[in-house]
Amino acid sequence: MLAQSGLILRHTLPMLIAQLASMGMMVIDTVLLGHYGTADLAAVAVGSGIYIAVVLALAGVLQAVSPVVSHLRGARRDSEIAGMLHQCYWLALLLSVPGVLMMRHPGALLGLSPIGPEVEGGVRSYLSILAWAIPAVLLYRSFYAFCNALGRPRVLMVISLGGTVVHGFLASWLVHGGWSGLSGVAGCAVSNVVVGWLAVGCGLLYMRTGRAMKPFRLFHAWQGPRLTAFRELLRLGLPMGLSNLVEISAFTFMALFIAQLGAGVVAGHRVVANLAAVCYMLPLSLALATLAQVGLAAGAQDWKRARGAAIAGLLLAGVLATSLGIVLWLGRESLIGLYSDDPAVRRVALSLIGYVAFYQLFDAVQTVAAFALRGYKITFLPMLVHVFSFWGVGLFGGWWLAFHATKPLGAGGFWLASLASLVLASLFLGGLLWRAVRERR
Repeated sequence: MLAQSGLILRHTLPMLIAQLASMGMMVIDTVLLGHYGTADLAAVAVGSGIYIAVVLALAGVLQAVSPVVSHLRGARRDSEIAGMLHQCYWLALLLSVPGVLMMRHPGALLGLSPIGPEVEGGVRSYLSILAWAIPAVLLYRSFYAFCNALGRPRVLMVISLGGTVVHGFLASWLVHGGWSGLSGVAGCAVSNVVVGWLAVGCGLLYMRTGRAMKPFRLFHAWQGPRLTAFRELLRLGLPMGLSNLVEISAFTFMALFIAQLGAGVVAGHRVVANLAAVCYMLPLSLALATLAQVGLAAGAQDWKRARGAAIAGLLLAGVLATSLGIVLWLGRESLIGLYSDDPAVRRVALSLIGYVAFYQLFDAVQTVAAFALRGYKITFLPMLVHVFSFWGVGLFGGWWLAFHATKPLGAGGFWLASLASLVLASLFLGGLLWRAVRERR
């Protein structure tokens, strides 16, 4: 158990830095626009929610390459690894088509909740530009999942850190009109597109020249699309993508529904949602490391090692997430003050941050359990758990508490329901993982 914990922690640290660096781009957008204007901050709150939901849903399908490659590596079938990555890249390009179309034509999503014309105009501008980042993001996410499966997280850390630094300077310049015709949300969007394609280029360079990649001969005899490989990736990836969509869209629809309460409320919600997303990087990084270790052990049919990795991941997640929740609560006023100078926005954010601090433990458990199950190539039942918990309890329950309860709770209703959904998900997914471990002794 100690050995497994050490492996997971060594894998987790660079993954956490990579995830936080990626999240740093969102933080940069939020901080820049929080001081630029409340309407622009509200626009990026709604627009980024839609963009992230689409990207993570599509990228979730591509994440299937991670358990597939880790099983191949564990079984010492290295000669098949390059071909699987090639298929994942083809699939990424195919999935880019609906992704771009959704970004360019977001009317159906925006019609779900009344939004002021000033905010809606900013959202449409933001998404129409971000559409051209979709192919880059999906190609890079394929590379990201591939490196994670092989236990090579440091290159992801370096690329993410570099991209965030570039975005910080470029977005700051563009937001304040550094390029004629661009400012506000449009400036942030252009910077995101540039950094997305830069990351793809860095990933390809590493695949070509990285010492750790040479044994896999990734550019030797590049394979065309193969239906059998697509089937394997889609069998695992579609439930994973839907799980991602369900989880992130719950927050996206929260922003859309809360938008009708006014720009100040949705901006305050955005601040807290951004903090929640940053905090989520810790359990997500642990979960990615746990998936890799469980997948390698499962590929080798070393079920004792797989069980140890799953348990170690859960224990680490529980301890670290609880500590994070305490820190978040104690530092709430200082953290919120970094995002906005508007007293109304800060008041809303302070009223909601307690939910985020409290649910850290449950969010960590459900995340690590779901990814450990992916290491066992179990994805369908976790998807059903996510649908019931996040859409049924979290989103529908939040909508009722916010607007239709005897005493409507407003934005707090959505966050209270989200807490309940995470408690349920952690219980159900923990049970599924326990059953998977017991069946593979």
